[in-house]
Amino acid sequence: MRKKTIYSITKSLLILIISMLLLSACISQKKLRYLQDKSGSTPDTEFINERNVDYKVQPGDNLYIKISSIDERTSSLFNTVDQKYANNIGNDVSVYLNSYTVTEEGNVEFPLVGKVNVNNLTIEQIKVKIKELLSEFLKESLVIVKLVNYNITLLGEVKSPGEYKIYQDKINIFEAISFAGDLTDFADRNKLNLIRQTKSGAKIHRLDLTDARILESDYYYLMPNDILYVEPVKGKQFTFANFPYSLVFSAISTTLLLINFFK
Repeated sequence: MRKKTIYSITKSLLILIISMLLLSACISQKKLRYLQDKSGSTPDTEFINERNVDYKVQPGDNLYIKISSIDERTSSLFNTVDQKYANNIGNDVSVYLNSYTVTEEGNVEFPLVGKVNVNNLTIEQIKVKIKELLSEFLKESLVIVKLVNYNITLLGEVKSPGEYKIYQDKINIFEAISFAGDLTDFADRNKLNLIRQTKSGAKIHRLDLTDARILESDYYYLMPNDILYVEPVKGKQFTFANFPYSLVFSAISTTLLLINFFK
């Protein structure tokens, strides 16, 4: 009678442990899906985001500036491109070496013109300002201004964490994540931390990638030097991205052996 009781208790306990393990170990599809409708009403298919994301230049930024005009001799005086790097301008190092660093006062030292204050100006505003300053030297000119140090950093539960250089004017969260090969299966898509530098320091904004309303968020578009940190799901060390068939079969085999032993 006692053996029968021990056998019954052991069997029930093993079944309970295996059931709890399987229920807690698998990640549900709901936690893996992006852009879910959480309003509970008719799903929206259009999201409006008219936020202006033009970055304002700050001290320490690097600007690549090139002047073109019909008068090539005169326009060449305003271009400081080193001929050693002229044929390899696509290289990151060469672009950096031929860029203008914004000083603590917010100025860049431009040939013939002198100091040009670009602090808190957008790239388009800087183009207009430089073109106006050059009007006394060049009748018709084309001003090209690019922000050299446009970097985005992705950390945490992404497949390829690291710093990525951006070669476009605007980029959203999902485009940035795609650079890192998407999030891992253990990423908590409800807890994306956007770290953004401000004049007074850094601020953390918590975002939910599973909510479709993120498309309307003020933080949907990223800024230069933003950092994205993705937290892992709770109990990551006990979680399986795919169904653990080997574990299940092993547990069943062990259970059968124990049952036969007690019999």
